[in-house]
Amino acid sequence: MTAQRTLIAFLCLLMLLFHGFASAAEPSRPNFLLILCDDLGYGDVKCLNPDGKISTPNMDRLAREGMIFTDAHTSSSVCSPTRYGLMTGRYNWRTKLQNHVLGGLSPRLIEPRRMTIASMLKQQGYHTACVGKWHLGMDWVKKPGKEVSALSIEPREQVFNVDYSQPIKNGPNSVGFDEYFGISASLDMVPFTYIENDRVKVLPTEDRGFELMFGRGKPMTRLGPAAPGFDDADVLPDLTKKTIEIIDRRAADAKNGKPFFIYLPYASPHTPIHPKGEWLGKSGLNPYADFVMQQDAAIGQLLDTLDRNGLTDNTLVIFTSDNGCSPQAKFDELLARGHNPSHVFRGHKADIYEGGHRVPFLVRWPGRVQAGTKTDQLTCLVDVTATLAEIVGAKLPDNAAEDSVSFLSTLLGQSAKPARTTLVSHSINGSFAIRDGSWKLCLCPGSGGWSVPRPGIKDADLPPNQLFDLSTDIGEQTNLQDKHPQTVTRLATLLDKFVAEGRSTPGKPQQNAVPVKIRK
Repeated sequence: MTAQRTLIAFLCLLMLLFHGFASAAEPSRPNFLLILCDDLGYGDVKCLNPDGKISTPNMDRLAREGMIFTDAHTSSSVCSPTRYGLMTGRYNWRTKLQNHVLGGLSPRLIEPRRMTIASMLKQQGYHTACVGKWHLGMDWVKKPGKEVSALSIEPREQVFNVDYSQPIKNGPNSVGFDEYFGISASLDMVPFTYIENDRVKVLPTEDRGFELMFGRGKPMTRLGPAAPGFDDADVLPDLTKKTIEIIDRRAADAKNGKPFFIYLPYASPHTPIHPKGEWLGKSGLNPYADFVMQQDAAIGQLLDTLDRNGLTDNTLVIFTSDNGCSPQAKFDELLARGHNPSHVFRGHKADIYEGGHRVPFLVRWPGRVQAGTKTDQLTCLVDVTATLAEIVGAKLPDNAAEDSVSFLSTLLGQSAKPARTTLVSHSINGSFAIRDGSWKLCLCPGSGGWSVPRPGIKDADLPPNQLFDLSTDIGEQTNLQDKHPQTVTRLATLLDKFVAEGRSTPGKPQQNAVPVKIRK
């Protein structure tokens, strides 16, 4: 009997040891910190543009300690559509928002019951937090008999049509976030007040706006309801401070099996461009460049917070931007001083050209992603959903993340084969482009955005489509549509397929929210 008990005890000890070794061999699920800047250009990050004149040591630190994606894109060249794609893993043009952006009072854009990164990770046991600019709509309580625009920026006569004292429905908390702190849309849109979960922190009882670029006087942002004491210059530091507070608060749980996902969509360096304190004049270029430097310093504060809490090694950080740099940065001033926010790419924010949607994309995951690496793997922000799902072992349903392709194998250096070979891009006016390998077909005669040639300008010399070979013409200067008509037809047919099937990844065909119109 004693021998039998000894044997049983020995076997139990072996099982415990085996379980311990297995657990030690399996890396714990990482925390995720997803940082989305607003209107930060590819060329504004020093490690991506060595000839750039803006110092970005903390963004460069991320690149030095992680991986640079040199061919990363947003699904749209403007705010709201990009954010929809990032949150859902689905191309933005499948929604009812077919062009332009939402306003600060627009209703929720993300469809009911649609899976988001936050809801997926919440189901996997993550604590989920969003801090910053939402710009995906939320349902405000309207005053009796009053309306607000559903799919556009609300006009001046509508900005006081909301009862700001009432709870807000269908905001970030409704799509999977445990907590939210931030602003409803861009910082040049009403209301000028912070929101915490489903209520404004301070009632916006004043009527005012801000300079689009500090120190320049007019033009101004839109005027509208503002909270007493709310200052545009405080938003960047306030969002950083709130994120640091959440990391500090969640650190102990993160070390004990309850990881966090923090989505930090900054409102900077978008207008109003207002660098604060020591950052004014810091760059020697202009206030936009100063603001980028202040933004970079905020990234450094976040990285230091992870270090201080012992979370660096088990936190995957993604740093990117929602589209290219806006012309509000004053390209003429910057170019005169040798700095190009779009680097070598044509166009800028709003455009179908590369400068509109090719963005910084840096990923750091110590011990898993080799430091100081670089990839030219084609990537889109919609791919973040599938990548994080693969990391945590979540299976994506057929009716979710229909356009998301995991780039985990690229991150881990496990495959030289590109995960994504095609990309659909969208401009502010709803123009399409489709990429396959190095071929890019723009289904419009001009920029589809704000650079020349702008939409609506009649020019008989412009062909209806533009075909570029990015491997030899990264600046998109030579239209090859006449020389390669078969490529034009092939790419247009592929785009039609992606639209008709409601997805661009393998799986069950899905319905688009509305019929998708492709200008050809």
